[in-house]
Amino acid sequence: MVKIRLKRMGTTKRPFYRLVVADARSPRDGRFIEALGYYDPLPQPAAVRIDADRVREWLSRGARPSDSARDLLVAQGIIAGDPRRRAVPAGAPVAAGATAVEAEPEPEPVVAPAGSGGAVPADEAAEAAQDGGGGAAVAEESA
Repeated sequence: MVKIRLKRMGTTKRPFYRLVVADARSPRDGRFIEALGYYDPLPQPAAVRIDADRVREWLSRGARPSDSARDLLVAQGIIAGDPRRRAVPAGAPVAAGATAVEAEPEPEPVVAPAGSGGAVPADEAAEAAQDGGGGAAVAEESA
């Protein structure tokens, strides 16, 4: 499979990236088929130069952009952004019209009532406390 991805260049703490087309089996900074442009994140604003025609050609041939390359191409207006669904923490504000995946509900807390040998869900522990701790007596009767 052929991928469009970023190849890291530059020195330590001074990154510079090239947008390249490479075989997916090649290492990140290794051999590539064609250089399509560059991205320099250090200047304000970041310097980006991408050959849009070559990118579209490679996409039509079946090349798949990596996540970071896709974000860069969408920001430059070369490809249309797909509405990615990203998980947001429960209770976080969501912008109007935005799509969000709800976070998994938190499991019930497990509480071990006094005198019992095992853990039970909190609502059952509360019922046992109201009944006077009858849960342990039931366990003794069945044994």
